[in-house]
Amino acid sequence: MTTTTDRATGEQLKDQVLDAARRAKRAAAELAQATRSTKDELLHAMADALVKRGPEILAANERDVANGRESGMPEGLIDRLSLSTERIEAMADGLRTVAGLPDPVGEVVRGNVLPNGLQLQQVRVPLGVVGIVYEGRPNVTVDAAGLTLKAGNAVLLRGSSSAENSNTALVEILSDVVVEHGLPADSVQLLPCHDRASVQHLITARGLVDVVIPRGGAGLISAVVQNATVPAIETGVGNCHVYVDASADIDTALRILLNSKARRPSVCNAAETFLVHEDIAAEFLPRALAELHGAGVTVHGDERVVAVGGSNVVAATDEDWDAEFLSLDIAAAVVDSLPAAVEHIREHGSGHTEAIVTSDVRAARQFTAQVDAAAVMVNASTAFTDGGEFGMGAEIGISTQKLHARGPMGLPELTSTKWLAFGDGHVRPGSAPANQSSC
Repeated sequence: MTTTTDRATGEQLKDQVLDAARRAKRAAAELAQATRSTKDELLHAMADALVKRGPEILAANERDVANGRESGMPEGLIDRLSLSTERIEAMADGLRTVAGLPDPVGEVVRGNVLPNGLQLQQVRVPLGVVGIVYEGRPNVTVDAAGLTLKAGNAVLLRGSSSAENSNTALVEILSDVVVEHGLPADSVQLLPCHDRASVQHLITARGLVDVVIPRGGAGLISAVVQNATVPAIETGVGNCHVYVDASADIDTALRILLNSKARRPSVCNAAETFLVHEDIAAEFLPRALAELHGAGVTVHGDERVVAVGGSNVVAATDEDWDAEFLSLDIAAAVVDSLPAAVEHIREHGSGHTEAIVTSDVRAARQFTAQVDAAAVMVNASTAFTDGGEFGMGAEIGISTQKLHARGPMGLPELTSTKWLAFGDGHVRPGSAPANQSSC
């Protein structure tokens, strides 16, 4: 039963979110005019401030980690939540890298001169106000702030309550630097995180928020995409596959499989299934299962994998083929052919990253042509699908949709475009019939 107090509290939260969005909109108008040098100096100062104030970030993060363990949070999510001196330095380095990248704002995408002398240019412009909804990964706070600011946008951050202390400390540090550099204090704002209604208010703030980007698990992404009235960019759940083709070099395949799965199992580009061509399975599987077992990975295998692995393999369920484990677990199956591997990926993949290990150029070409994913790797780990690894400095997320942006989203993906037309008293001759419209 909803009480008067509950309704009043709900309205107060809505007002709080919408007020933040209004202030962000005003800040975005000013940020859109900022020069590259101003933005780059800001990012370098932010990086220095993170390192200098690292102890207070770590203290805040320790409270979040302790709360997470007390509430029974899985270790894979604890790893995502946890910060260290090295991770803070990595976030700072990401900001510095972004500062060194070309500014997309003002870039001429295309242009031409019409026969009548009218000069046309399509140029990149900031999106405006970007809302980010994400789960317990404090590094997203810094990556999102750095990328959105460099692209001339204001950002509204709605993180998880599990990372509240960490995010609060990070945004306080970043905001201090923004103000010190004479830019609007509302350029980077952290929204309330204890009530899911704040997400709903953000994603329906049409006219105030220009785009919303969810980062997290399938439930979060689905909820945002299905309920948003603000344009949303769908970032991907990572059910990534490694397919070991008949012609694969076994040592290469083992390195790629172990790196794809065990390097950091809690991230979206970690492999969650590996498929093995039956012609190489007898030679590859015993070594692969032994190395995965040695790395602490539990294999969920089909009948043919179980027959090889015995007690080191658990029988896969129907749900395992669609699972994003985010842990030291991986599903495994033997397939009859490359087309069978492609069909398995089509049925169960999430469109994030798929990899083939092969020595056959024709097989590689067939796989890359037929697999529909944001990134397709040939003889390389799925772990490379990352904005930093792609030379973007950092990423706002990995988009698995096909409109506007796909794959790691860097600076250009945080812009829109507008057309500029330069004339000299140009007027369009004639007039359209009354029943005809150009729009």
